[in-house]
Amino acid sequence: MYVLINLLRNRNFVLVFAVVVGLVLGDFAANIKAYTTYVLAIVMTFSMTNIRTSSLFPLKALVKPMLVGMLLNYVIYAIVMIGLAYLLIEDKDLFYGFVVIATTPPGVAIIPFSYILKGDVEYSIKGVLGAFICTVFLTPFAVGWITGNDGIASWDLFMLMVKTIVVPLIISRFLLLSKPFKLIDKIRGKVVDWGFALLIFIAVGLNRQVFFSEPLILLQIGLVLLLTHFVLGLVYEKIASLFKRNTVKVMSENLLLTIKSSGFAVVTAITLFGQKAAIPTAGLAIFVLLYLLFLSFRLELRSKKATRSE
Repeated sequence: MYVLINLLRNRNFVLVFAVVVGLVLGDFAANIKAYTTYVLAIVMTFSMTNIRTSSLFPLKALVKPMLVGMLLNYVIYAIVMIGLAYLLIEDKDLFYGFVVIATTPPGVAIIPFSYILKGDVEYSIKGVLGAFICTVFLTPFAVGWITGNDGIASWDLFMLMVKTIVVPLIISRFLLLSKPFKLIDKIRGKVVDWGFALLIFIAVGLNRQVFFSEPLILLQIGLVLLLTHFVLGLVYEKIASLFKRNTVKVMSENLLLTIKSSGFAVVTAITLFGQKAAIPTAGLAIFVLLYLLFLSFRLELRSKKATRSE
């Protein structure tokens, strides 16, 4: 029983478990599809309590990291992903799923993993905030322009951004007050983990037949995600090392470049383009998890090597 409880508390296990349950019991996903926006709003509210209001000051120090976050997470990532998807993905709905991912806000997991991976946490917080702001105002127009407003209205997408980013950010400020935060701090991790897991379950469950019957599509999706996360992230690190950039900031920038909010992508894809467009977003959750695990294991190996050399 103790082992089972520890597994259910483990973020990695919970997300993998959601994929497996989606494949096995995916027929139930259709029954809760209508609640995805509410689940995401709750998850985003709890996630944003990672962003402390004090980190936003002084305002002068906020500008550069915010611009960097916008550039990395919204511009460079979007250009690479949409370009690869355009070359490799023929199905229109699947391509739209990648457009949603490319214009999705950064994953709030960037902040705790900046600490875990020895990055600059304050720099990451400001970069995440910058990318969030960029998403709220530019995503509705970017998605509409790239897809030719195929069945969507920019205003509807803007309102979705407000419901799932702006409102949760405002509510999270109240949750950071001392009394409610004592409770929030205890349950935040579990609410976020299981909320994202529920969204991943829905995305996988609604498309379980594709996972079993169309392996070529899965390989194409996997290739785009592999190149956009592992290859793009490692290439960025290599280029940064050639210019002798600060390694602490480079780690934060690596995360800002490659980590997207899979839960947000799931809800947006399903809401705008239907369940098939959510297939790449389910894959996103897996590849983001694998990339974070890779970075964690790499840091551990480097630390062991450094200890031995001493």
